[in-house]
Amino acid sequence: MNSEAVQELQHRTVLLEEAVDALAIEGPRADGIFVDATFGRGGHSRRILAHLGERGRLISFDKDPQAVATAKSMPDERFDIVHNSFATLEQALAERGVKQVQGILMDLGISSPQVDEAARGFSFRLDGPLDMRMDTTRGMSAAEWLATAAEHDIAKVIKDYGEERYAFQIAKAIAARRAVAPISTTRQLAEIVAHAVKTREKGKDPATRTFQAIRIFINQELEELEVGLDAAFRHLAPHGRLAVISFHSLEDRIVKRYMASKANAPQPDRRLPIRAVDLPQPELKLLSKMKPSDAEIAVNPRARSAIMRVAERIASGAVQ
Repeated sequence: MNSEAVQELQHRTVLLEEAVDALAIEGPRADGIFVDATFGRGGHSRRILAHLGERGRLISFDKDPQAVATAKSMPDERFDIVHNSFATLEQALAERGVKQVQGILMDLGISSPQVDEAARGFSFRLDGPLDMRMDTTRGMSAAEWLATAAEHDIAKVIKDYGEERYAFQIAKAIAARRAVAPISTTRQLAEIVAHAVKTREKGKDPATRTFQAIRIFINQELEELEVGLDAAFRHLAPHGRLAVISFHSLEDRIVKRYMASKANAPQPDRRLPIRAVDLPQPELKLLSKMKPSDAEIAVNPRARSAIMRVAERIASGAVQ
């Protein structure tokens, strides 16, 4: 069995059935257009294709060249892969002449092959080059950023994106270490953090929050999420579904607030003489919030932090 096949077996798609069910791909909708905003290793995309009708269409996105290579090996004329972030959804749909879609799924987690391949630099448990880029063909690696960033900027990233209480101490330790020699491997960074963090959360490596923070920053994950959510909403057809799976509180907070902002229309001053029919109306209906079952977590412990939020467009006004 080749290495790609082994990786496919190792990766378990979180909330596979639940996420695809949330898109309601049935009846006339099965011949519509759907988006898988993060192809990963194709678990959700394959299941969506299995539900689509003959005239249905699936457009998937991924920044990871390995994920794109896997996607291109799928022989299905209804399927199209975009080698880019879902933040480019607006442009990608326009290039394909697509104005509205029936459903969009955003799985914000990184895939197991990315974490478990030392060369990608995501894991503090495996020693490898300190890269952390989702798209290894462009952008600055984590090692390059740590070599040049100001100490206060490093501290801010670790604090804001990792919610790490020892961010200042870790940044100071990083600055002291790089003054002696470059920090170029994951093990080097993990050891620096381990010495700087005074207490450890039970069952959690002290480097967890720092690695998360740097990965989020290097890949601009939260900024891209905000852009992607707005583009996704604007391209949803009436009754179109949006399902988002997040894996940490920063992501989930953005998703929750965005959906709530569209589900709760701002109301004018009650003293103004405005008819009820003319009041601003909500544009999204919140359908559900779901976490993986105990059975799924037992099989795939990495699913334990996942939260899926689902909403449906209830107002017209999508991109024309």
